[in-house]
Amino acid sequence: MTDATQARQPLPVDPAIIRDFLLAEPDFLHGDPDLLSDLGLRPDASNIVDFGPAALARVSAAHEREALVRRQIEATARANFSAQAQTHAAVIDLLDARNHSDLARRVDEMAILRFGLAAGVVVLEGPGRVPAGWHGLIAGQIDMTMGDHGVARMGFHAPALGLFGERIEEIKSMALVRMALWEPSRQGLLAFGSADPEGFTADMGSDLVAFLARVVERTAERWPIL
Repeated sequence: MTDATQARQPLPVDPAIIRDFLLAEPDFLHGDPDLLSDLGLRPDASNIVDFGPAALARVSAAHEREALVRRQIEATARANFSAQAQTHAAVIDLLDARNHSDLARRVDEMAILRFGLAAGVVVLEGPGRVPAGWHGLIAGQIDMTMGDHGVARMGFHAPALGLFGERIEEIKSMALVRMALWEPSRQGLLAFGSADPEGFTADMGSDLVAFLARVVERTAERWPIL
């Protein structure tokens, strides 16, 4: 190997020696702005080496991620609190109903005004009379509509669109909850329709709508069907 080739080879470096040197000569970095720039560092006004733009960008990104998660948690908490408050108020409204038709009207108003939905409908299956303002179905239609979904069905289900009457074109998703009213029992549904395709989804919990269905169920049983 020639002397010129040997000169181009990097010399072995001991990190401990470099560290000891920098500790002993703290002004070495500060006095070399080009080296500081290459290392992503910069001196501040207090003559102290500060993090450069790259390091600051990483810190800023981490802070923004933490802030985003915190905002999401706070938004979820506010939404849950709002939903609970609206549910409590809705229950009071339903309990103030004077008869079956007033109950149906209050269900629809509750859906629209309190929960921002497109419609709320009380459904009753035959045979027998159907109260004014309620949607009537022939015997067996509720089982056909619910399929194997048991107590509640969430999401879009085209065969259930007819429950919403003239507002059928507005409905893009729905929540359907079974009810059993009077003795002997007659099958019913509490149906909510949303104009948002994501308003009700198949993976969404049904506890809230099921609770409201129980309130409607018990309130309706105050009066016989005349």
